[in-house]
Amino acid sequence: MHRRTALSVSAAAFLAAAPLLTACGSDAHPGAAAVVGGRRIEVSSLQAQVEDVRAAQQASPQAATLIRETGDLSRQKLHDMIFDRVVDKVAEDNGVTASRGEIQQARGEFARQSGGEEQMAAVLLQQRGVAPGRIDDVARRAVLMNKIAEKLGATDTPEGQKKLTEAFSRASKDLRIDVNPRYGSWDNDKITLAAYSAPWVRQISKAPAAGA
Repeated sequence: MHRRTALSVSAAAFLAAAPLLTACGSDAHPGAAAVVGGRRIEVSSLQAQVEDVRAAQQASPQAATLIRETGDLSRQKLHDMIFDRVVDKVAEDNGVTASRGEIQQARGEFARQSGGEEQMAAVLLQQRGVAPGRIDDVARRAVLMNKIAEKLGATDTPEGQKKLTEAFSRASKDLRIDVNPRYGSWDNDKITLAAYSAPWVRQISKAPAAGA
């Protein structure tokens, strides 16, 4: 019997986990969409991810709908890029890593649940704005978040959710996240860009552990 954890490598995890910091303007960090832990996220890197998603959407039979439903794609992608660095920080703080084999296993599991690689890619593109070339990034995030939940003993209870959220909030504050004001500002307590709600942060996800 597997214990339920706050996060998992199941389909839900793929689709799902101080005051606001002063935003970085063009004078302080020219060309940066954000600065996280002293490391820049370049506007050019953000735009490249947006273009990858738009290209995949344009190739879909549902192109018009997909594009319409992801109108704020730049903000969504920037959130993902920042959140991945927060995940990395929490993982490092807790001695958690994700091997290549674990990433591929997680990807394979979701592909099976989705009905195959092609359907998995379609689901991630439609529901999370993930380009096909970024699926391994999503798998890595799911593996790390699942391991973090297990390491912290964050079961699927209010107390477990609180423990997990506190760990992510603490890491977020430690990273001193500055966001270019054109994209908004980062909320350390909600662990998200202001006015953007990501499913894995909102919950921080309530799926059963893989194999449960």
